[in-house]
Amino acid sequence: MGILTEDMKRVVDEQRLGFVATVCPDGTPNLSPKGTTAVWDDDHIVFADIRSPATVSNLRRNPSTEINVVDPMVRKGYRFKGVASVLTEGALFERILDFYRAERNLDDSRIKIRSFVLVKIEEALPVVSPAYDLGLSEEQVREKMQRYFDSLPRNIPTTRREET
Repeated sequence: MGILTEDMKRVVDEQRLGFVATVCPDGTPNLSPKGTTAVWDDDHIVFADIRSPATVSNLRRNPSTEINVVDPMVRKGYRFKGVASVLTEGALFERILDFYRAERNLDDSRIKIRSFVLVKIEEALPVVSPAYDLGLSEEQVREKMQRYFDSLPRNIPTTRREET
């Protein structure tokens, strides 16, 4: 058995959005959301480099990283610390690409995948909202968050920009 528990795998598989932290050349942090975050095996998490030039550049220089995956409805999740490998070709790259095609319906003919980042997880810890310190149950937190999201305006304009 590896470091990733069944619950950790469940959260990653359900949420798919991981926030990946790296260190820039000047020592400042870089935090970037990755909507392709997936469990590769009992000890690895993977994500696709679709538009991640700063993240990948930082990981090539310093492969230490942390990925946070949190369910926003229950405000619980996990933080995964590990060491990243950037894959641009080879048998493992092809196996990961096949996984994304089959499991995530990723059509790489429409999306340019530059590489995959495979992170060997060395430490995995829970992330739990302080709301639980107040004695709230998971269902109460979920209901509170549902009310919050339901109260948000639905006509918020969106913008799209390149990662820097």
